[in-house]
Amino acid sequence: MNLAFICTEKLPAPAVKGGAIQLMLDGISPYFSQKYSVTIYSITDPLLPAENTENGISYIRFPRSSFHEETAHNLKEKSFTHIHVFNRPNEIWRYKQASPDSKLILSLHNDMFSTRKLKPNQALTAIQDCDAITTVSEYIKRTVTVRYPEAEEKTHVVYSGVDFSKFYPSGSPEGIKIKDLWRNKYGLQNKKVILFIGRLSRTKGPHLLIRAMEEVIKEHPDAVLVIVGGKWFSENGINEYVQYLYDESESLKKHILFTKYIPSEEIPNVLLMGDMLVCSSQWHEPLARIHYEAMAAGLPIITTDRGGNSEVIIDEMNGYVIKEYDQPKAFAAHISDLLTSTALSAALGKNGRLYAEMNFSFLKTAEKLEQIYLNA
Repeated sequence: MNLAFICTEKLPAPAVKGGAIQLMLDGISPYFSQKYSVTIYSITDPLLPAENTENGISYIRFPRSSFHEETAHNLKEKSFTHIHVFNRPNEIWRYKQASPDSKLILSLHNDMFSTRKLKPNQALTAIQDCDAITTVSEYIKRTVTVRYPEAEEKTHVVYSGVDFSKFYPSGSPEGIKIKDLWRNKYGLQNKKVILFIGRLSRTKGPHLLIRAMEEVIKEHPDAVLVIVGGKWFSENGINEYVQYLYDESESLKKHILFTKYIPSEEIPNVLLMGDMLVCSSQWHEPLARIHYEAMAAGLPIITTDRGGNSEVIIDEMNGYVIKEYDQPKAFAAHISDLLTSTALSAALGKNGRLYAEMNFSFLKTAEKLEQIYLNA
């Protein structure tokens, strides 16, 4: 198998600036490179050369402004058996023309078949031109197949995963050492730490957690909400919403900490600072990969019943799913429960780690994709 992965035109690969697609590729491509020829196309970045080979994986990068055109032109010079395109159904026709004999696989990490993004005739053409479609959650699968039943037979759910060698469970000796180190770094010794990790956008809902803290600290005056992230992946600039978060937290200075952007390779360590992770998504989240990472770190998770998030969190097994997703008091109640019962919190975290090990390794993701490629 001669395999090409084509990223979107937003972030480079490897994941030097984060990104769920790029992180997944970093995780699965070593598996494929041991058995097959692997090429990854992504946009250029000052941190990376235009072309290089690393660990048996070839990387080819083109400018964002002409990424799809140049990638398609380059494909004509290659002989890929399989071309795996991420999140760009509107570009499938281009890659079909460039390499008509290749099997085309389309992966969806978002609702890319929305009528706001794709006209029905474009959608049907993309479905017809694909040999297989994969989605990161059952929710995202439904966004395709409910609109276009023609896609049902060729659409498969493939959950993402993590590299467990990079995650120490929170209660392990190594995890405890890292926890102490990072808590000392941020002055969080002897604190109860609630983590939010994600982009600072209204759709992610961190403002609701700030409001929830007003209730939490009444029962747990030593609690601190640590908000990890920037306004856009690796960007730490201030926009109207970020300024709003700062203003909202002003009266709770001792209980709210903004770390700004932290590189993805440090997230396994950052997670160990926390007593829990809270995902406060307000939009129909495809399925935020931070759920996998928090489970790998052995943290209990509080998430919202929005999009695909609840597919990997089983209520009272590895966390809680909040149906009143826009109510700060609902978050406050579950946060307080976990802070009050350390035994419950530890049990949910341990269950999450075991559940993730069984279901959400990059190896399992790669093996499922391999079967899809071979059967396409």
